Amino acid sequence: MTILPSFSSLRFALLLLACTLQVSATAANLQQIKQRGQLVVGVSYVVPEHAAGIKYRTPDGFYNAAADDLAHRLGVTVRTVKVTAQNRQQLLAQGKVDLLLLNLKQADADALRASATLLPTSYQARPKLIMRSDTDIRRLAQLRGRSICVAQGGAYVGSMAAGYGAVEKVVRAPADALLALRTGGCDAAVHDDTVMNGMLDLPEWKKFSASLPLDGRPATLTFAVRPVDIALAAYLQQLNNAWSDSGYWADNRKKWINNVAFEVYLDQNVPDCH
Repeated sequence: MTILPSFSSLRFALLLLACTLQVSATAANLQQIKQRGQLVVGVSYVVPEHAAGIKYRTPDGFYNAAADDLAHRLGVTVRTVKVTAQNRQQLLAQGKVDLLLLNLKQADADALRASATLLPTSYQARPKLIMRSDTDIRRLAQLRGRSICVAQGGAYVGSMAAGYGAVEKVVRAPADALLALRTGGCDAAVHDDTVMNGMLDLPEWKKFSASLPLDGRPATLTFAVRPVDIALAAYLQQLNNAWSDSGYWADNRKKWINNVAFEVYLDQNVPDCH
């Protein structure tokens, strides 16, 4: 005699199958990206497309370069989507973005780790404050009321005003912040120490090498993916290893420094203010 399954056991089996299919579909994310032909990356700032007639500016940070390189390796195009601390976990969980690529401090990483798999790159940076060598600013307390240029979309927008009472001038790109520093448009500029230290090694920046140590914890450029996207996480970890072994970040830092220094050189049409 054939024993028919009960309604409850049949219902459980169907639910289990549905969950399995859903997880399998989500876990195939890496293959879906290739089939779709586009990688969607959540970032804290989407760099505007370059428009004709506007001078090109090297953007702040390396997340755009890293996203471009990843997409190139996958053989797809890339689209960046702006995310915030409030919505990034939701957009990732809902599949609105394939992954996140963010500069994360330890506290941010701890909060995100509860719902995502984190894959930190080897790019890590702290804020670096630079000023003209003859500045009268000798202590951090003297930053109050003084002008500090920061790049739009940069990691330090808002931090100088909140932490030191400085007057922030948010400009289009790092070159604009450094140009304003050289010509007296601001008292100081802030950017990643990994590139600022290299910039100050250039002879033309010796007169702008004054600095003060900021109370900034390091931030690490980090990939975040859904826990079910195992294949994508494995691929990103391999990519991180390849980048570290090949000197990828050192090459990017050197390229960034040379490009930004050249952009400042081309646009500086008044003498240095020093």
